[in-house]
Amino acid sequence: MAVIKLKELSEKEDRLTGGHRMCAGCGAPIVVRQMLLAIDEPVVIANATGCLEVATTIYPYTAWKMPWIHSAFENAAATIAGVESMYRSLKQQKKLPVDKDIKFIAFGGDGGTYDIGLQSLSGALERGHNFMYVCYDNGAYMNTGIQRSSSTPFGADTTTSPAGKAIPGKQQNRKDLTKICVAHNIPYAAQASPHNWKDLMEKTRKAMSLEGAKFMNVIAPCNRGWRTQTNDAIMLSKLAVNTCFWPLYEVEYGVTTVNYAPKKNRRPIVEWLKPQGRFKHLFKPGNEWMLAKFQEYVDDQWRAVVKLHNEAHPADQIDPEEGKTW
Repeated sequence: MAVIKLKELSEKEDRLTGGHRMCAGCGAPIVVRQMLLAIDEPVVIANATGCLEVATTIYPYTAWKMPWIHSAFENAAATIAGVESMYRSLKQQKKLPVDKDIKFIAFGGDGGTYDIGLQSLSGALERGHNFMYVCYDNGAYMNTGIQRSSSTPFGADTTTSPAGKAIPGKQQNRKDLTKICVAHNIPYAAQASPHNWKDLMEKTRKAMSLEGAKFMNVIAPCNRGWRTQTNDAIMLSKLAVNTCFWPLYEVEYGVTTVNYAPKKNRRPIVEWLKPQGRFKHLFKPGNEWMLAKFQEYVDDQWRAVVKLHNEAHPADQIDPEEGKTW
């Protein structure tokens, strides 16, 4: 793969234009722009219903400078799988040049990926279509009113898991969709964050260079749903990684590699929770047990990922406890 250089990136044309109607400070378009800049080949996009779809294609306008297909919440993976199948068929029929290389990507939010679209995603991964599915994970159904999804973290206050006298926010831990996709034995799966643009773009290029189905889960802060400032997306993405809530790792042909270990930069989970209004009730007297439970969950998940890395890389061991000073 070619080395990614900022100067060269600055000279490339954005495939997602400015002027769209995404909220100021939204993490999703930052993720999309970085990923598309990392790809040199022509790209065809399928986009599940959601914030990204609605706000970038308000008729008669579009922010996409490439072939783009709107799919329903539940079938973006099936749609792009069909397009990729047609492409292979046309090449076999010599109706397209055999050396023509087109890439295929599906974008969906966590509602359209973890929940509504999981069936078609699982099917497309199992069949091994040559495409990449990207989930921009903002932790709830933000487009339809901030309802909880299976990606919503424990304790979060949403319109369908409200923090009040009956319950103190969502009572379940989030689903680990990245591990579910890895279990399909696909060539490549990874987690990434827009604050670490180099890691995100290198993973994008690596995924696009591999044959078969790929999956990337990218954290995408939503200031409206997370109840944060409009300029907090990158700061919160970085904190999510440095608290180990969102580990940066990849699984290539079954081999797990942790791409970044916070070490002495590791922060307690409360530092990620405090800036977010959806978690403010966790800091009220009587809810200390929720903070402790959240920290325990994050520690357990981090240790599990590190264990897989250490098993795969005996000469490059990571201490899962290093940097814990709280």
